[in-house]
Amino acid sequence: MYELIWLLLPIAAASGWIAAKRNNTSNTKPCFDISSDYFKGLNYLLNEQPDKAIEVFLRMAEVDNDTAETHLALGSLFRKRGEVDRAIRIHQNLIARPTLSNEQKLVALVELGQDYMKAGLLDRAENIFQDLLENNPRACNALVHLIDIYQQEQDWEKAIDISKKYEVVSGKKRGHIIAHYCCEMGEKALHEGDQQQLNECLKQALVYDKNCVRANIMLAKREKKSGNCNEAIKYFEKVIDIDVDYLPEIIPHLQECFINMNKPDAMALLLESISSAGHYDGITPLLYQADILLNKGEAKRAMQLMVDQLKQRSSVRGLKWLVEHNLKRSEGRAHENLTILKDLIDNLLKDKPVYECHECGFHGKSMHWQCPGCKKWNSVKPIKGIEAE
Repeated sequence: MYELIWLLLPIAAASGWIAAKRNNTSNTKPCFDISSDYFKGLNYLLNEQPDKAIEVFLRMAEVDNDTAETHLALGSLFRKRGEVDRAIRIHQNLIARPTLSNEQKLVALVELGQDYMKAGLLDRAENIFQDLLENNPRACNALVHLIDIYQQEQDWEKAIDISKKYEVVSGKKRGHIIAHYCCEMGEKALHEGDQQQLNECLKQALVYDKNCVRANIMLAKREKKSGNCNEAIKYFEKVIDIDVDYLPEIIPHLQECFINMNKPDAMALLLESISSAGHYDGITPLLYQADILLNKGEAKRAMQLMVDQLKQRSSVRGLKWLVEHNLKRSEGRAHENLTILKDLIDNLLKDKPVYECHECGFHGKSMHWQCPGCKKWNSVKPIKGIEAE
């Protein structure tokens, strides 16, 4: 409520100034009457009755070139408040006025398109922005909104087409995002069992962005499923080179590949090289290294590896591993105490998010290539910290 009042004050001031200006140049209506309306509107604001204040200012600001900005501001304000129907009426009213300049009508059309998007009327919004493009193929704002619409509708082919046009008009590259659109189509092809379409989509993704992590992961999984573990490992290692932050996403698959090839030592060497190089400071590689040592019967080395890691960098997941493996060798009172500690750690980690968006701070327990919060692509990664990576 208070935010709305402060937003309306500039509109009230503008309306009052326009009203006063008109009274100074017109003898058809007494200045006192318009001033009364102006102060009546201010009084509504001060008494926290913004809806009544809006109605007063709308009556005062008769639509023409001088007051169009006031109406545009009011329409935008309604949309932000969630009163989309009122915003639509205001912007439709503006567009219908023959006295408005072409520039103001274009602004009102863009606003109306955003109203329709807010209301979920994506087909109407699409029609508006397409009409704007027909009149002005270089209208960047129309292109941006169309991209948003096609993303919401998951119409990836149209999203690619409009993104290419946006690149030409704006001079800004979107290859890294277009690659995700190709991957989305690839995911659909994979779900439908269309291997040919999947291969084509992933090929196109790498054309738009040769360093697309998602496409390389999908290619690696495809090769792994086909039994081509050598090729899969090459793709997984490329992911590590491109962005090592995604290591927790691929380590389980890497391990399966090395096991299938009967090369557990090769997996251990890879993990050791990642840890020793200092490129990745998360706990996941150490957990896998410790498990490999345990499987080789080198429990003492595994325990020492984890203890040394915890001395350098605190990690709840590392502590959990240490407790669980000491629990197996304990008895009596020590076993009871370790069980209590394990339960406490499990409860601590139970509802903790695993992923975080580096743009808006969205937290989640599953991986999203497009953030559900801010809609940015490639911004969600595994969380690093004492209770996470």
